[in-house]
Parts: sequence; structure tokens; C-alpha cells
Amino acid sequence: MNPKARQPRPSRLPHAPRLALLSLAALAGLSLVACGGMTPQANQGSAATQNANPMVNAEQPLNPYARTVAQAGTTSTFSQASLPAPIQVPADHRVAWETVGVGEITYECRDKANMPGQTEWVFVGPKATLNDRQGRAVGRYWGPPATWAANDGSQLTATQVAVAPSGAGNLPYQLVRANPATGAGALVGVTYIQRVALKGGVAPAAPCMAGNKGQQAVVPYQADYIFWKAV
Repeated sequence: MNPKARQPRPSRLPHAPRLALLSLAALAGLSLVACGGMTPQANQGSAATQNANPMVNAEQPLNPYARTVAQAGTTSTFSQASLPAPIQVPADHRVAWETVGVGEITYECRDKANMPGQTEWVFVGPKATLNDRQGRAVGRYWGPPATWAANDGSQLTATQVAVAPSGAGNLPYQLVRANPATGAGALVGVTYIQRVALKGGVAPAAPCMAGNKGQQAVVPYQADYIFWKAV
């Protein structure tokens, strides 16, 4: 017999473990998908889906002024406990809006009322920008008559209730009762306004005499204007 014909055919059994390993790997891959595992391409698709999620977009920052007004009365830490009693607002009120007025007050050298031959610096009127606690301009203040206006279009005037000393070189504390606001916005429903945390604003130290009657002087000042609403 031909010797070559006697050689046994090689067995394929040694390849069986390799097939078993491949089968196990395939099963593992299926299990991974079933458990939430994804290929890199699938992960990229997931990220795109997340970016399109309206809940993610809803968390983008709001307009700064709109947020200031929306949070008015909900995040205030202002306390009037240390203010003079005549300046305090009744207990059934809450802080609705806090602003910092930065501006100037104009005085004019005029004759004293009912005192012929004597002169004095007379208050003419204020003009200020109202900023929020982050320094963003949110309104204006001017007079006479004393008028507060928010950038949202609402504005009001007010009548003085009381004043009290706030320290040398500073305007006095002031409490005013608000008249009904016009427009629609942050100032609607405001009942009282306090002027506190004062810096400067008093009449100039320069002489006011007959020789300079009619002369005006502009003095810088700063004050917090606290707006209150009934609870």
C-alpha cells in the first residue's frame, strides 16, 4: 500500500476550543448590549440625544433682570430691626425688591423762605440709577415729584411718612408711602419704600451768599431703596 495513503487525516478537534471561545465572546457581546453597554458610535448618539433634551435646555440661564424680578421677595436677607422705629414698615409686609441708588442731588443757592436778606442751599432734586445687588441697572429714580421707575415699565410716586438721622454727612433715613403704580411689573403692589444705607448727598459746604444766588451745586450720593408689599 502506498505509504502516503496510510497517514491518518489530521483531527479538527484542536480547533474546537477556539470555536467555543468565539461563541462565548459573541454571547458576552449580546449580554453587554442587553445590560445597556454600547459601542462608541452608540454612545455618541446618546450624547446627541441628551443635548436635545428639552430639560437640559430649560436649565440655561434666564435673562438677568427677569430673574431678579422673579426672585423678588423670595431671597431677601434685609432686616429693618436696626432702623429707627419711625422708619420701620409695619409687620404685615414683606420685602419685594432691593435696589441700590447711585446718583446725584442738585442744590441751588436761594433766599431763605420768610427771611429776607438770608440765603441757603435749597434741595432741588435727585437723579439716580437703581441697581440690583449684583450691580445691574434695573431702574431709575428722579424728582420732584419723587419717582421710582423699573426697567419693566412700572413706576410710582410716593408721599413721605417719616425721616430720621443717619449720620453726619449723609442724607437722613426716609420712609415713604407709595401711591398706586402705573404700568405692569415689579412696582405694582408696592406699599412702602425705605431709604437706608446712605452715603453723602447733603448740601455743599461752599458758601451760599447774595453774590452767588441762583448758583447750583451737584452732590454725589448713594442709598439703598427697599420696596415693600403687603403680605
